[in-house]
Amino acid sequence: MKKAVVLLSGGLDSTTALYWAKSRGYAPVALAVRYGQRHARELRAARAVAAEAGAPLNAVTLSLPWLAGASSLTGRALALPEVPLERIGRGPIPNTYVPGRNTVFLSLAVSLADSIGAAAVVIGANAYDYSGYPDCRPPFLRAFARVARLGTRRGSEGKPLRVLAPLLRLDKKGIVRLARRVGAPLGLTWSCYAGLARPCGRCDSCKLRAKGFREAGLEDPAL
Repeated sequence: MKKAVVLLSGGLDSTTALYWAKSRGYAPVALAVRYGQRHARELRAARAVAAEAGAPLNAVTLSLPWLAGASSLTGRALALPEVPLERIGRGPIPNTYVPGRNTVFLSLAVSLADSIGAAAVVIGANAYDYSGYPDCRPPFLRAFARVARLGTRRGSEGKPLRVLAPLLRLDKKGIVRLARRVGAPLGLTWSCYAGLARPCGRCDSCKLRAKGFREAGLEDPAL
């Protein structure tokens, strides 16, 4: 069975991507990254999801001190924004953007994949119902796929390493429905940026997740 390295944050999108990979016949190997987030709640969810999926989990901790004041997800100096649902992804890039995050994450995933002979890297990036991050857009992912082909042992041996983003053009409703089809354990997932005992319901991630379940006509099992 072909292996696929799946970037796993423990949220709705990455969990759906992992179970999508399983449904496509890949043996998933999960990669979770602690990069200085303001809370570790999502990483606990990632461990639970990986265990449920039977996917080996590689947990990496990075020290990136310059991120501390660059994003509201990596420090307390900036407040988490509260944007009306209809304006999410339609204005300036919000302060929840973490500079270079997906570039770093995909580089780690490609390194792991090339080391273990995986055929693909899977990321749960979404460019439809999203906050407008530039590293979730199709041109970026196409460019990184070329990097993966050109800069790996697999690629040089004529066995290209694929970069797959199965959720890229789905809205949140479509992601929820796909998650249900592939059997993703959404009750184990965590999407809230605040990292409190319960989802805050006010951040971009909470609002988009709630929109997806509402439009799909389903209850969110994580609530």
